Amino acid sequence: VTAMALTDINTVTGIYDFIKGCDAAGIKPLVGMEFRSEHELRYIGLAKNASGLAEMNRFLTHHNYEKTSLPLSAPDFLDVFVIYPLENAPISLTENEFIGIRPEQLQKLILSEWKTRQEKMVVLQPVTFRTKREYNLHKILRAIDLNLILSRLSADDYCKDSEIMVSPQRLLNCYEQYPNIIANTQKIIEQCHFEFDFTTPKNKKFYTNNKRDDMTLLTSLAKQGLEWRYGKNNAEAKSRMFKELKVIDQLEFSGYFLITADIIRFSTSQGFLHIGRGSGANSIIAYCLGITDICPLELDLYFERFLNLNRKSPPDFDIDWSWKERDVILEYIFSRYGYDHVAFCGTNVEFKYRSIFREVGKVFGLPKEELDALAKNPMTLHATNKVVKQVQEYGMLLEKYPNQRSMHSCGILISEEPITNYTPLEMPPKGFPIV
Repeated sequence: VTAMALTDINTVTGIYDFIKGCDAAGIKPLVGMEFRSEHELRYIGLAKNASGLAEMNRFLTHHNYEKTSLPLSAPDFLDVFVIYPLENAPISLTENEFIGIRPEQLQKLILSEWKTRQEKMVVLQPVTFRTKREYNLHKILRAIDLNLILSRLSADDYCKDSEIMVSPQRLLNCYEQYPNIIANTQKIIEQCHFEFDFTTPKNKKFYTNNKRDDMTLLTSLAKQGLEWRYGKNNAEAKSRMFKELKVIDQLEFSGYFLITADIIRFSTSQGFLHIGRGSGANSIIAYCLGITDICPLELDLYFERFLNLNRKSPPDFDIDWSWKERDVILEYIFSRYGYDHVAFCGTNVEFKYRSIFREVGKVFGLPKEELDALAKNPMTLHATNKVVKQVQEYGMLLEKYPNQRSMHSCGILISEEPITNYTPLEMPPKGFPIV
């Protein structure tokens, strides 16, 4: 395998780990998204480049915000290849649009209506599972999602059993009578070039417009805070301050300190109390800016535990406010730094150990009494009950599987570029976007 595409359903959450894995294996990664609405595949998008990914993210974000169904036809993307499934292919296609045909659908090409459209067709071989056990697990998950017992699932509710990894040679053999389809597929692969720099943080880089102005402002505020906290003639505090400023400058984290200090200033101006905790309390700059109220000199706290020259990821301030004041502060952050650049961190809630067996048992049609017994003692052996043994078997496979999306209680991202350059956003009932 020399190239592979990841197109998760209505998300790009997995692409960054996918890119790392492909790079390690010497495989060219193609990234995109499978756009589905009402459980129906509308089309697949493959990003030609980073601009293409941003286009798809903005498109999906709009529909997530508006709570509207995805249109039957894709918008006029500039840097995205769009692949329609054969059964949903529109009559006319743009230059970047194609029809994906699965190996089992090739027999349809004998029909005149499809024979004339082969010049816009590409290979479509989805991969959803690896083994028969994973295929069964997929159906169980679909039944849980649809709140149905397994026997009530229809064929449209889950993937086809052909959606498995096959060798490139086997695929070529399937399409050997259709060299134009193979050529179209190869052209798409060759034209997609998505790269991502994992070495640099993507958070907002500058508070002003550049590094020099940021450091000038941070130094000025730190000096003012030093006099406020220690008076005019504390040589030890002054030496520690300049030592920290040097490290902050070298790592280019001055903007992060200034943004945090700005939020604290707003909070204080509203009469709100806050607590700065965690390793951020090891910084005398944070103490001088009012981010924390703990003197690191008095408690002999080492700045290097919070920030040092070997650290490449951004520092992390943990700040607590009263729940009554949080929304006011959040409104300020979003309005001050822009809704395109601010979002809550999303989280994946995993299946919990005991609840797994109740969920799986439900789709197998077990009565409430047995579900209660399973939830109470999930690993009790049931040698004589084959159904319960299956529930146990597949339930154990689901442990730590993602179950549903949620919002991090306090993690907020403030990005340099629009967040949709990297991921689509969702709008939960609380009214603040999440990644």
